[in-house]
Amino acid sequence: MSDEPQDNKTPDDDAGLYVISVAAELSGLHPQTLRQYDRLGLVSPNRTVGRNRRYSLRDIASLRMVGRLVGEGINHAGIKRIIELESAMSNMAIEVAQLRIEVDALLKENPPKTLATRKKNEVIVYKEEN
Repeated sequence: MSDEPQDNKTPDDDAGLYVISVAAELSGLHPQTLRQYDRLGLVSPNRTVGRNRRYSLRDIASLRMVGRLVGEGINHAGIKRIIELESAMSNMAIEVAQLRIEVDALLKENPPKTLATRKKNEVIVYKEEN
């Protein structure tokens, strides 16, 4: 936690604020379903010192997504794979953005040498007369 005052600040999306009953209500799922998803590793909430689950806004969004995917007929193994792939894709998008910033900075420091342009030859077209 930072040393900045917390007045007029919204909580971090990753802050574990919600007990399981509130998270269940917000996600539209039964608390036992949330426990099952935690055991399966689909959504892993923060834990208190007493090992109680505390769900963040991001966890609740993930629970809603998992519930939607289950409703579409995707099994838990498939959902876990989808979550892993989406996470990998997000990480790669961040890496690509960072690389673009680095390339732009390098291009600004070392502009590419332009090739000498070739002089175009004129093409003369003769009109045939009948």
